[in-house]
Amino acid sequence: MKKLTIKDIAKEFNVSISTVSKALNDSYEISAATKDKIQKYAKAKNYKPNFNALSLKNRSTKTIGIIIPTMLKYYFAQVFKGIEKTALERGYKVIACISNESYNKEVEIIEMLSNGSIDGFILSMSKETEIKQEFNHFKETIENGTPIVMFDRVAKTIDCDKIITDDFNGALNTVEYLHKTGHRNIAFVSTLSNLHIGEQRFLGYQKGLENVGLPFNENLIVNILNQDYKEYESILIPLFKNNKIDSVIATGESAAIAAMKAGLKSGLEIPKNLSVIAFSNGILARHSSPKMTTISQHGEQMGEAAAQILIDKLEKKHNDTVTKVIKTDLVIRDSAKL
Repeated sequence: MKKLTIKDIAKEFNVSISTVSKALNDSYEISAATKDKIQKYAKAKNYKPNFNALSLKNRSTKTIGIIIPTMLKYYFAQVFKGIEKTALERGYKVIACISNESYNKEVEIIEMLSNGSIDGFILSMSKETEIKQEFNHFKETIENGTPIVMFDRVAKTIDCDKIITDDFNGALNTVEYLHKTGHRNIAFVSTLSNLHIGEQRFLGYQKGLENVGLPFNENLIVNILNQDYKEYESILIPLFKNNKIDSVIATGESAAIAAMKAGLKSGLEIPKNLSVIAFSNGILARHSSPKMTTISQHGEQMGEAAAQILIDKLEKKHNDTVTKVIKTDLVIRDSAKL
């Protein structure tokens, strides 16, 4: 028979794990009625506390849990590199897990590591978690004394430290750069329209058009929700067939590569009469032909900052909740006209 856990009891009564823990410890913070029913249920079900986890929770493991939504994006690999480098320098080990963009997998990982194995989490939300807007697992983890630092994809309603990219100004500055170099028909291709970071990049694109006096044309916007990057090129062919386009800003490298291929098939030359710029600054960009101009998000720097903030909090060097913004830079290569 599966051993009864605090989470099982919390689910039974539709309360938080913290509430169950306090009820079982006879805390004055919980009403007598709630304590009574939880304690009676636990006794009837022969609940036994995990004393090993409790003892572990009261000491430092010098280990950080990292949860990354996918390793298919070079950006997240760079963030991990920055976290690990800083953690090792400060005497901490890391345990890395991948949620594969799944809410349930993310919850399972947090439950697995919240048994005293780690001192704190550094994580970027899965796509499914953000779409669902289900953040209770983060809230309960923090309530139970395990700090979280979120990076890139963050939950605004959760009170924790956060490291974010200046996505809005990254897109805005890129529009202004393209306008300055003679572009007037700037398309925007997004594979992140259902995420906050994608929304910020789109809003920055719109504001950039406004700043340089270019009209917003919804026909130049393509939101790709198909997860198969092999389909991107065929999705983008009509964009070039039906519109006059001289430049594309893409929210990721795979979409940018597809835009380059679609543009070439439509008879355009890069960068002579089509410029393509992508967020991120990874392997695809450096090895594409022509090499791709990118909006660098400085993943390694983000990872280093996240690790510093978490370790400082663990070592009681700060108690305030902070949000740090990492500015982007345009890395000029061969896919954009100078």
